[in-house]
Amino acid sequence: MDKLYFLTAGVPLKAGTKGYKRGFEIHDEMGLDGIELEFVHGVRISEASKNDVKTSGKIITAHAPFYVNLNAREEEKVVASVQRIIETAEMANELGGYSITYHAGFYLSQDSALVYNNIKKQTEIIANTLKKTDNRIWIRPETTGKSTQWGDLDEIIRISKEFEFVLPCVDFSHIHARYNGFWNTYDEFSSIFEKIGNNLGQTAIDNFHAHIAGIDYSSKGEKKHLNLEESDFNYKDLLKAFKSFGVKGVIVCESPNIEDDTKLLKDYYMSL
Repeated sequence: MDKLYFLTAGVPLKAGTKGYKRGFEIHDEMGLDGIELEFVHGVRISEASKNDVKTSGKIITAHAPFYVNLNAREEEKVVASVQRIIETAEMANELGGYSITYHAGFYLSQDSALVYNNIKKQTEIIANTLKKTDNRIWIRPETTGKSTQWGDLDEIIRISKEFEFVLPCVDFSHIHARYNGFWNTYDEFSSIFEKIGNNLGQTAIDNFHAHIAGIDYSSKGEKKHLNLEESDFNYKDLLKAFKSFGVKGVIVCESPNIEDDTKLLKDYYMSL
């Protein structure tokens, strides 16, 4: 990517029921850069909406459906999860997308090494399937907000080393919640960028995908997203670290007020 772009997680709220076309107009009005398509219950989008996305000129990413667990005990659930991720990648690629992200799975009280190998096996199927059709969209397992979910930063980095078109989606709010309030200072944020750069190289810094939101949490991790100014998440120091490391790519804001916090993030970043 040539710079850092700021995306809403879904269609801006102000668009109401008017869909993507109105949503992109709101992006223009607010100076925002694009959208993460939220395929919550399935990879479904109308032909009219497809056209609106394709012709928007905006940066596009996509979030796979939430019904994904690459470590499920039931084989049919694993197969369905793989298919949902592949379908997300295919649709995002058709729409000119930059990357896709997903929550890869749950530990289910299993040994972490076993879980890693199970998720790696399914990731290989996903990567090989997309490679056959020359789909080179970035595939991004996301750092997760609870200790019961597979996907701490080290696991995401490790699996990214294994495959050519796999890189992290770093949800900084999830990391903050997963560790019950830690990972919330400039130095801590900087150490994340350093670790990614040292392990995955400059390509990962130049093609970043981040999620940011206010977040409510407990000792068990993430509870729910909040608006940034209603939480303790230190977004200002995070954006300073983004600037210091010259990170390029996308920041997707997942706060409940979607477009307002996306603008808050972009405006602060541009002021640095």
